[in-house]
Amino acid sequence: MAQPIFLLASNSPRRQQMISWTGWTFAVQPADLDESRLPGEPPADYVQRLAIAKARAVAEQTESTQVILAADTIVADGDDLLGKPASPEEARQMLVRLRGRTHQVYTALALYDSVTQMLETDLCVSQVPMRAYTDEEIEVYVATGDPLDKAGAYAIQNAEFHPVEGFAGCYASVMGLPLCHLVRTARFFGVEPLTDVPVECQSNLKYDCPITTAVLRGEQAG
Repeated sequence: MAQPIFLLASNSPRRQQMISWTGWTFAVQPADLDESRLPGEPPADYVQRLAIAKARAVAEQTESTQVILAADTIVADGDDLLGKPASPEEARQMLVRLRGRTHQVYTALALYDSVTQMLETDLCVSQVPMRAYTDEEIEVYVATGDPLDKAGAYAIQNAEFHPVEGFAGCYASVMGLPLCHLVRTARFFGVEPLTDVPVECQSNLKYDCPITTAVLRGEQAG
């Protein structure tokens, strides 16, 4: 059997599902490292540092010659990071805070070849406008338990709660893996997708992406 193209430094089922849409084969080896934010560290710097650290950590744990793919996603409201809520009450507080406002989701990618020590990174920053959902809708959503394992206490793809309205960025990035950014970064390693990634991504996410062409041209769109 041929060796997988990538070694994915993530245990995320969503990332594994999404990378499969490219047609690339991959193995999985999660990174284990301290993800604490440094004092005063801006969100963009933090998420990129973590993606790079994950890739390097996996490289140290394995003798694989595969290109290591690491990603990190954070939800930010200005300079404040919103992680997974520790309780239903914290989930309510986050959802009230975000309601009717636009916040940011940052996803950083790091591709690392431990043989050549070649490292390439990319960053997708998405502006996420939340709709003015009601207190009652918050209570119903929190009761499902879905917010408790989601950064920012919501899943953009949740059809019942549908928290986001008027989004015009990379839907895949908010879910944890900006595929067009990944395609353009993988090209530095001579790796081309085996499917039409924009078509596969939009079909699976049921989303008509307005920025895919710009991203694949190399523009800083998110």
